[in-house]
Amino acid sequence: MLPESLPVLSNSTVSDLNPVIAISNLNHYFGEGSLRKQVLFDINLEINAGEIVIMTGPSGSGKTTLLTLMGGLRSAQEGSLKILGEDICGARKQHLTQLRRQIGYIFQAHNLMTFLTAKDNVRMSLELHQAYLNQDINAKAIAMLETVGLGDRVNYYPESLSGGQKQRVAIARALVSHPKIVLADEPTAALDKKSGRDVVELMQKLAKEQGCTILLVTHDNRILDIADRIIYMEDGQLKSDGIDIDLKMH
Repeated sequence: MLPESLPVLSNSTVSDLNPVIAISNLNHYFGEGSLRKQVLFDINLEINAGEIVIMTGPSGSGKTTLLTLMGGLRSAQEGSLKILGEDICGARKQHLTQLRRQIGYIFQAHNLMTFLTAKDNVRMSLELHQAYLNQDINAKAIAMLETVGLGDRVNYYPESLSGGQKQRVAIARALVSHPKIVLADEPTAALDKKSGRDVVELMQKLAKEQGCTILLVTHDNRILDIADRIIYMEDGQLKSDGIDIDLKMH
């Protein structure tokens, strides 16, 4: 159980306090008819521009479901879910597709295209944006891979990269188009301690440089200190208290 009245954790001052994610009275269900089951209960949450927020909690508590709703990967059903000022509750697929172009995604499984090189995997993200098509997207992809320390791996295929290197490619792909929001689901779960630490510190550095917001779902206590704020989910409910790192790690 979550201890009561824990202090809100804040490692840094967020300069821009405009919420890029604003959720009010959000409920979500799986299944139909007699099989219908509620999985999210009355979620209320605001995440501000430039914040790095970690969401943690037991397996099955609804973290990934909430993340996919925020990312427009499935349609929200009840309540209000505003992303970048637009309420997407009940939004059509076309609207969600447009929203997804403004969001970067990083998952536990890096989801790289195995038949594409590192450069081409990153380039794919730029090809979704009309604004980049008249620019040298190869140069942009290579520059981003250099930024994540893979300048000597631009023409390597995923099978020739380590787990940590694949996640770096995934980070480059997520951030190359300068999204306003990055959503990451267990990005360190398949990595060893050093690789996992390197990956999240890289995410933190690049996000701060670009001024984007990161929401990161994790069970990894080793990376909690990168967060400006930690939120906790349990049984489909979001606990509003910040979680003190020391209490959770000991």
